[in-house]
Amino acid sequence: MIPATCFAGKSVAVFGLGGSGRSVVRALVAGGADVSAWDDGDATREALELEGLPIIDLSAADFSRFDALVLSPGVPLTHPEPHWTVRKAQAAGIEVIGDIEIFFRERAALGVKAPVVAITGTNGKSTTTALCGHLLKSSGRDVEVGGNIGKAVLDLAPLADHRHYVLELSSYQIDLAPSLHANAAILLNITPDHLDRHGNMEHYAEVKARIFSNQTADDTAIICVDDDYTRAIAETLAHGPAKLSRVTIGRPINDGISVIEGVLSERERGDVITTLNLVGLNALRGSHNWENAAAAYGAMRAMGLRSKDIEQGFASFTGLAHRMQEIARIGDVRFVNDSKGTNADAAARALGSFENIYWIAGGRAKAGGITSLAPFFPRIVKAYLIGEAAQEFAATLEGKVPAMLCGTLDVAVAAAARDALTEGRDEPVVLLSPACASFDQFRNFELRGEAFCAAVCKLDGVVMAKGVAA
Repeated sequence: MIPATCFAGKSVAVFGLGGSGRSVVRALVAGGADVSAWDDGDATREALELEGLPIIDLSAADFSRFDALVLSPGVPLTHPEPHWTVRKAQAAGIEVIGDIEIFFRERAALGVKAPVVAITGTNGKSTTTALCGHLLKSSGRDVEVGGNIGKAVLDLAPLADHRHYVLELSSYQIDLAPSLHANAAILLNITPDHLDRHGNMEHYAEVKARIFSNQTADDTAIICVDDDYTRAIAETLAHGPAKLSRVTIGRPINDGISVIEGVLSERERGDVITTLNLVGLNALRGSHNWENAAAAYGAMRAMGLRSKDIEQGFASFTGLAHRMQEIARIGDVRFVNDSKGTNADAAARALGSFENIYWIAGGRAKAGGITSLAPFFPRIVKAYLIGEAAQEFAATLEGKVPAMLCGTLDVAVAAAARDALTEGRDEPVVLLSPACASFDQFRNFELRGEAFCAAVCKLDGVVMAKGVAA
């Protein structure tokens, strides 16, 4: 835990007692703050009361007695309208912050170096965060990984000069962290997402760009410039003060990092400094993972790692569960768990990474369905459709891709495996990349991915990948 000593002797309201909210309460109490915590859920409040934490009904509280409101990132700050606690805080003239802000204030108050690598973007944050953590650890650094992935930031090991922190940050978290200061900050991409919480793309992009706030000449800004929003942000960053490292995929760049056909190149003024071959690394397959790898490479160079160490770390990286994770094989047939592919854009990344695909898709459909995936249909041998979206997806695929209505995931796995094993195609892949939310049949995408692993494990002759739980 990181005790929030920067709030010692102060009165702090906390709303939202999920994972990060509970972490905030414990850290504030440990740091000597007077805490009033509240959540709309009866069960959540009762659990915290049993733990002995301070539960106070904030709807009846006088906010003028508080020094700050710490808001869970899942609670609306501005759109579609400010939460009632935010309105009360604004009326009382007190600041509204999040757990990430407390982390950076504590680092500043203690005066420790504690290098920070921060990662954001619409897609690829978790893989890039895990990869950065792995690269630092494999090079012998003391590393803590958390934020929007794994542990809440205040549940990480105490701040220390030698300890590196790799933090995945959502736009919600950045919006609540005005003191954010990363030694290496990564922005991967910006595509439409969370517009109900940010109002429009311009505000969403502006919030994402704040990951570079407070950087100095000693820091590095790593930004992938393959979309209009990130390119515009990079142009602003070019005027300093931080060192700018541009990343691009599919085309060379004179100053920065590019990946072309799987070969990563670092250039300065057009001269190639380093090349690394990413081809054949299953955990970094596909152009989207090349983007993740290139951004991680830039951050690790900023942290002082040698190219050789980074290359070795790439080779030993096993990837994240439920994100294009190869979980098993039967002969030449690979089984890939991409349950995190919860929309068409995410599924496109997986479909673009393989040929001869036996595709398991469906669930609760997102707006637009799978019509945008038409360019990838020639890669699909057959589709196995599950959940609420099955009929809709079958209609989209009619005349283009053979499809089977399977209903449930276990039926789809058995059918896809049977066909992939008997049809004799070159390097066939049974791919779960649903292009849908899981909520019609599973509580979350993790449980859906675990169910896929369990169904695959029951197949005859299967060899599960190392570390995969069935």
